[in-house]
Amino acid sequence: MKVLIATEKPFAPSAVQGITKELTTAGHEVVLLEKYKEMTELLEAVKDADAMIVRSDKVTPEVLDAAKQLKIVVRAGAGYDSIDTAYAKEKNVIVENTPGQNSNAVAELVFGMLVYAVRNFYNGKAGTELMGKKLGILAFGNVGRNVARIAKGFGMEVYAYDAFCPVEAIEADGVHACKSQEELFQSSDIVSLHIPATPQTVKSINYQLVNMLPKKGILVNTARKEVINEEELLKLMEEREDLKFMTDIMPDADIEFKKFDGRYFSTPKKMGAQTAEANTNAGIAAAKQINAFFATGDTTFQVNK
Repeated sequence: MKVLIATEKPFAPSAVQGITKELTTAGHEVVLLEKYKEMTELLEAVKDADAMIVRSDKVTPEVLDAAKQLKIVVRAGAGYDSIDTAYAKEKNVIVENTPGQNSNAVAELVFGMLVYAVRNFYNGKAGTELMGKKLGILAFGNVGRNVARIAKGFGMEVYAYDAFCPVEAIEADGVHACKSQEELFQSSDIVSLHIPATPQTVKSINYQLVNMLPKKGILVNTARKEVINEEELLKLMEEREDLKFMTDIMPDADIEFKKFDGRYFSTPKKMGAQTAEANTNAGIAAAKQINAFFATGDTTFQVNK
């Protein structure tokens, strides 16, 4: 089978070597398309591909229509909103992700940004410590669990809310389980977001919810840009000079947020999974899933059932 690795933002060279070895050992042909600038390049490359590995690349109906032989697409990472999963299902194309492979990298980034925030962006003035602070985790999946683990090392008190995770599972990890998002925000000095972008969550992080954070509250977003109601958050930060917003997904209103000097930080591009380890883990996991699919029909990680 021909497997296309299509990455506008390429994997690390060592990751490409690992992915290629995994696939070729199983007898598959590997085609590499990196740093492509035009959609036409992807449309041409996918024409005779049986499988495809992508990162944040957009797999649109146009791409799926061009891919006459495509049977499976694997997103090397957890989030898959860049793939039209419904249309892929219509075309009988399996879509999978690789949950958990980037989790530690994202969780560590949360604390990199948090230390930067509580130390006042290293401006020379006295800041505060994370020890003893209450950290709220919104969504207790793979990343949320890693955030909780690291937070305990800092000596933080950890709270979590997840509509789809049993209270018993949260509390088994030594974390306080909240009954609602509202309770989580009210109980926490800091809230870290790990929810996917769905019709229910888009713009759900709004004025009313974030305003429940106590004085000197911090909001951290390493999830998806779309979950933030930017207009309402801007209004709230205008009114509350104590709030800080840290994110690794640059908002559409980045210029407007930048006026809150010392209270807002965004990385230039999404950085959560940008470590050599996560890069390699997710890519090799994607290759193994493709091998399993062609060998036995395994669809354990299918997201468009």
